[in-house]
Amino acid sequence: MELKRINDTITVSGQILPEDVSALKAAGFTTIINNRPDGESPDQPASVEIEAAAKAAGLNYIAIPLGREGVTPDMVEKTRAALEGSDGPVFAFCRSGTRSTTLWALSQAGEMDGADIIAQAAGAGYDMSHLAGHLTK
Repeated sequence: MELKRINDTITVSGQILPEDVSALKAAGFTTIINNRPDGESPDQPASVEIEAAAKAAGLNYIAIPLGREGVTPDMVEKTRAALEGSDGPVFAFCRSGTRSTTLWALSQAGEMDGADIIAQAAGAGYDMSHLAGHLTK
């Protein structure tokens, strides 16, 4: 599990396993967002398995799967609400962290300067420059 910190509020990574949840709790995360739809890969744990581990560890768990259908306004709003409703740092994952970073970036449009969003994502290793036109409101 390679954690990529975007800022004090959000950190992302690729796929996690249920047994990774205790390390996330120990690292201080209070919410886990799963942006990966079930069934993308045969070796991927089901969302319900990670949710059960998160709840057992006392963490909030939110599934906002982003698949081939692409980003919807509802996904962006759910991400914004998850970030605003968390009482501590949020950890989000998908296959590589890119979808999680994309939803975070879009959820911050109008809240942060677009250039800052792009720079923070780049600092974590994600190029969100293609979203520049969507990051202002």
